[in-house]
Amino acid sequence: MPGLLRGIARTAAVAGTATAVSNRVSRRQGQRWAAEQPAPQYAAPQASPPPPPPAPPPAGGPDRIAALKQLGELRDQGVLTDAEFAAEKARILAS
Repeated sequence: MPGLLRGIARTAAVAGTATAVSNRVSRRQGQRWAAEQPAPQYAAPQASPPPPPPAPPPAGGPDRIAALKQLGELRDQGVLTDAEFAAEKARILAS
């Protein structure tokens, strides 16, 4: 069981780091594009603000699938009993 939790924690840390890096790269690219745009020659009329960006996908997508695959492998190896497998699977799917 400690190995399972360690694996899940590692997956969460990797996903969090990847998200942070991706966001940082997106911000930097947006700043570069904004700096490259020429200044307007005249004052444009005030327009309504742009719509908010779409909501990000649920956090449990690919990570949940990876956790379930790892859980199945542990059960197949005999590390987890069927009852432990069912309990962990229910916990993962509930999150």
